[in-house]
Amino acid sequence: MKINEEILQDIINISTGLFAPLDGFMDSKDYRSVVDDMCLANGTVWTIPITLDSNYMVKDDIIELVYNSEIVASIEVEDIYKVKDEDIKKIYGTTNIKHPGVKKEINRGRYRIGGKVTLIKKELIKNSLDPQKTKHYFKEQGWNTIAGFQTRNIPHRAHEYLHRLALEFCDALFINPLVGWKKKGDFSEDAVEIGYKALIDNYYTNLNIYFDTLKTPMRYAGPKEAIFHAIIRKNLGCTHFIIGRDHAGVGEYYSKYEAQELALKLQDKLDIKILTFKEPFFCSKCDQIVSENCCGHKNITKISGTKVRKMLSDGTIPPKEFIRDEVAKKIINLKENMFIRD
Repeated sequence: MKINEEILQDIINISTGLFAPLDGFMDSKDYRSVVDDMCLANGTVWTIPITLDSNYMVKDDIIELVYNSEIVASIEVEDIYKVKDEDIKKIYGTTNIKHPGVKKEINRGRYRIGGKVTLIKKELIKNSLDPQKTKHYFKEQGWNTIAGFQTRNIPHRAHEYLHRLALEFCDALFINPLVGWKKKGDFSEDAVEIGYKALIDNYYTNLNIYFDTLKTPMRYAGPKEAIFHAIIRKNLGCTHFIIGRDHAGVGEYYSKYEAQELALKLQDKLDIKILTFKEPFFCSKCDQIVSENCCGHKNITKISGTKVRKMLSDGTIPPKEFIRDEVAKKIINLKENMFIRD
């Protein structure tokens, strides 16, 4: 059976333990439990279905999975089931086709195969984000507490504020941008990596920072995706996870702190400490990045990702209160490779 790059990446992430405790694609029991109750059938918190869509209809069989004309893995078919249209609302909170995650899910097949997967081409793990490697590195550095930071964007000053706050709580910070599928107009993988390298090289010298990228698609599922991101970082060895404003959100589909509220509700079951921070902004009176918890002035400028994107696209370096010059210049140099085009 032919698979695409995203399914292959799911298999790699299952095989490395990044998606632990999953050992394959979800069967109907796990799928229904995740969609309806935000947990696997055994009660473990899980919020985003990891499934394989196919028209293959034979149970109790082993299927070879082919990518680029090469057998890369196999799946033991334990279950074949049909997903419901109303499941989309339960996962994303909307059925609006303008929502990028909804649109992507609607275009998938309705039938799913559940079962244990085996990665045949083990060398595919070599350059993948591997929990064994990250945990070993953290232990080697003597870091007992590590805060995970998820982003799909280039770093701006509000992100930097959150990074530094986390380093006050924890021994180290794991900056772990998502570089899988993203919607048209989002920053490219190159822009995100180059931007963070510029920030780390110029402003995080000699700090306990670990940087690596996470390859999995953005779902733009807001609160439920925030929990999914926290679970992944726990598997990677993080003890804490940062959830800020509108985590994994898009448009106006989720309220500003809805992801924080869900995470705190599930905190006791997550086995990773959630760090919740208010939205940072620039105060011209204080002349620094602050939040409503530490500044009561009215002289504020919100750090708009949309404005930053527009300025960079026009070749203009945004104001210093928005983004570091070193970061902006590197990204502007990418020109047409700055954004995802399709």
